[in-house]
Amino acid sequence: MALDELYPVPKEELEYTVGKAEKFFSLRNFFLIVDKILKCLENNVLKLFQKRALKVAEKWTLDHQLDTGDCAGIFPAMANTVLALYLLGYPLDSEPIQKGLAAIDRFQIMEGNTLRQQSCVSPVWDTAWVIYGLSTCGYTYQHPQVAKAMEWLFANQINIKGDWALKNPNTPPGGWAFQFHNDLNPDTDDTAVVLMALLSDNLKREDKRNEIRRAFYWLLTMQNLDGGWGAFERDNDYRIFNEIPFSESDNLIDPSTEDVTGRVLEAAGQMGMDKNHPQIAAAIEYLKRVQDPRGSWYGRWGVNHIYGTWSVLCGLASVGEDMRAPYVRKAVEWLKSIQNKDGGFGESCRSYVDESWIGKGNSCASQTAWALMALIAAGEADSESAKKAVEYLLSTQKEDGTWDEPEFTGTGFPQFFLIRYHMYRIYFPLLALARYVQALKEKE
Repeated sequence: MALDELYPVPKEELEYTVGKAEKFFSLRNFFLIVDKILKCLENNVLKLFQKRALKVAEKWTLDHQLDTGDCAGIFPAMANTVLALYLLGYPLDSEPIQKGLAAIDRFQIMEGNTLRQQSCVSPVWDTAWVIYGLSTCGYTYQHPQVAKAMEWLFANQINIKGDWALKNPNTPPGGWAFQFHNDLNPDTDDTAVVLMALLSDNLKREDKRNEIRRAFYWLLTMQNLDGGWGAFERDNDYRIFNEIPFSESDNLIDPSTEDVTGRVLEAAGQMGMDKNHPQIAAAIEYLKRVQDPRGSWYGRWGVNHIYGTWSVLCGLASVGEDMRAPYVRKAVEWLKSIQNKDGGFGESCRSYVDESWIGKGNSCASQTAWALMALIAAGEADSESAKKAVEYLLSTQKEDGTWDEPEFTGTGFPQFFLIRYHMYRIYFPLLALARYVQALKEKE
């Protein structure tokens, strides 16, 4: 079996050495020099320390592999766990490697004679957005399918402490993870979306107030010192780690991001908090500081500035920010300026490597839905731009009620790990159109 088609250039021409930074006096070059020195010493002076370090790393790796073989619920962690254990001398038929391979196999999709390896699955994320959309359409928790989905979400609330507790030790658990088998890594984004769904008017359950409060308290305590929220940990923002040579994707840290911060604000607004609360005020100041000169916000977990701007504007509206404020209007004008001639919105994944692509791309259902929801949040539901976006969604909807969307509009690691969510093309247009109808009714 050959995999030559996976290489963008012939593999014999690949350069595997880590390139130096252009500036000689740089952290990257410092780490490269240190790496060479350590390699010279590791078989002599540092041999004892190396063995001890490898044992500690081995124990940590095994402790983070679940009985199911999953590790962090995502392919890179699972694959690297298997590779690391194999290099440490574990045979291929050993239990940890066999469990790891089985977990990787569960992410595979077979279609005829084609096999596709998924990077991860997103059951919590998808379920929360689906029932939020259905609730916005008028479905209540008494509907059997909605009730079943809600019970599943409550059953998957995480009740054990994970790695996040290292910097947040006094907070009880209560968040949600993105996927199956990842109890050590709940994240703020999923927790916020689950709360948004469960707090929507049609889905409120008085008998679940304790679960809601516990989740929201956990979410609030994960705020970073800069006012924003990262995804998995608190104040994990030492950018020096991204200069280490093996950090090829510059993602060894988990700093505050605009999109997650916006999502937390949206959930906080539904919990009754507003812009005058100190934590909310700090988050708004963070968002003002990191706003792009264009008026948009960067999207860490979705492509790209359309996603980030949608998340932020919905969050600001939820906590009662003045949507006529100049910085908000600047974001609205940016959105209107990038609308395609067909009425839709699109942004290419290339925008992560080439800024000239920011806000540019073929129109697609999910990104049009994000832009439409951002416009609605900013009070622009009756604008010509919103009307054209709605017309685009209606004109491209298929007979079965769905939309085609070959585009990848999600990210795991920008530039390096892009995701095509199979349900984005359905539940985001559903939610956007439902919000549009609501907004027009409120204006009557």
